Amino acid sequence: MKISIVIPCFNEQEVLPSLFRRLTAAAGAWGCDWETVCVDDGSRDQTWPLLVAQQQRDPHWRAISFARNFGHQVAVSAGLYHAEGDAVIVMDADLQDPPEEFGRFIEKWKSGFEVVYAIREKRKEGQLKRICYWAFYRLLARIVSFDIPPDSGDFCIMDRKVVEVLKAMPERNRFVRGLRAWSGFKQTGLSYERQARAAGEAKYNFRKLLKLALDGMFSFSALPLKLVAQAGFAISALSLIGILFTLAQKVFRGFFEAHGFPPVQGFTTIVISVLFLGGIQLVSLGIIGEYIGRIYDEVKRRPAWVIQATAGITPRTAN
Repeated sequence: MKISIVIPCFNEQEVLPSLFRRLTAAAGAWGCDWETVCVDDGSRDQTWPLLVAQQQRDPHWRAISFARNFGHQVAVSAGLYHAEGDAVIVMDADLQDPPEEFGRFIEKWKSGFEVVYAIREKRKEGQLKRICYWAFYRLLARIVSFDIPPDSGDFCIMDRKVVEVLKAMPERNRFVRGLRAWSGFKQTGLSYERQARAAGEAKYNFRKLLKLALDGMFSFSALPLKLVAQAGFAISALSLIGILFTLAQKVFRGFFEAHGFPPVQGFTTIVISVLFLGGIQLVSLGIIGEYIGRIYDEVKRRPAWVIQATAGITPRTAN
């Protein structure tokens, strides 16, 4: 039995020495063979030289270097593509997902579960980010047609059969935790307390988190398009009511004047209506554009990643 650990890395030179030490120590208690597949996602610091040096010291550590930054989810996918274990653990390099917890996940996998995902009980991020995470997972759970566990990130262990299913999925705009949930199989969660980053700075800024959230929503649900159509029907209905009301004011002028609703002359209502409808149209076009942009990415069929160098591993390209 062999366990693979996939670790995406981007400018992680400060935390890598601790990662090497703690993960190697934790793996000694598993009682099985293991390997790591570290994916350097276009780092601009000493991340890649550190990974190469570690591979030369310990063959358990293998690494891939991208030709540029392709993004966290692509790096995870590349690691899954090159992992050889009977089960694969996905973790971040920042040690917020502690390696000392892996033994619990491996035992749960051995008991027959094909996916064991981590449920974050406490976060060390700021209040605003915690609120955004909470709201996103609840919104996503409502708009997709399958169960996505709330408060579960990429940290998990997956059986080889699940990994093979994920490898066969051709999406370029990937949301790995959504693909993992969509695949089905026997899944369960384990709670843990998410640690603070061990060193360095967080790499997911607001723009990247927003893109990840949009990938999650637009990749697994057509509800935004349905809401656009429903909004169009609702606005059309309101417009029809407004037209009928205006005609009634003209025809029954005396009645409406007696009840305090005389016809109003001027352009205010017209300007407000035009601006409101224009805003709805632009929002609708933006939502449609998100879907079209993703279709455009898919039909180009470019490689999901480009490998620049490897250490202890034979590079392969995804289909």
